[in-house]
Amino acid sequence: MDIDRLRQLCLSFPGATEQIQWGNDLLFKVGGKMFAAAPLEPAPVCLSFKASPENFAELTERAGIIPAPYLARAQWIALETREALPAEELARLLRESYELIIAKLPKKTRECLSARPAPKRKPARGNSMRKKTSGKKKSR
Repeated sequence: MDIDRLRQLCLSFPGATEQIQWGNDLLFKVGGKMFAAAPLEPAPVCLSFKASPENFAELTERAGIIPAPYLARAQWIALETREALPAEELARLLRESYELIIAKLPKKTRECLSARPAPKRKPARGNSMRKKTSGKKKSR
């Protein structure tokens, strides 16, 4: 997957943004948290992203896929070549990376990013500031 297709895919996720960081790395973020990174200049890896613990173990056993430098302890993987994964599988795994990061965001941030608006709260019945009475009417 080339960088243009990668940008198109990652930016199609709700709330996803891109940012150049660390000099020459293109990062894809959601809620300010990174879910994928791709170097813009030649490097030992061409793409890194978060994986589920199950997928991390399975993927790192495959040729061309290694634990991501500096991020492996957080279950990030790195592709050594663009051909390490078929395009369809890579798209699915990038979506999973995005969803793993979303799941760790604060509830308010997730609500702001969701496509559907948060349910509106019903107004309280009556005036909650009203003083409670014992039920007897006061005589004047």
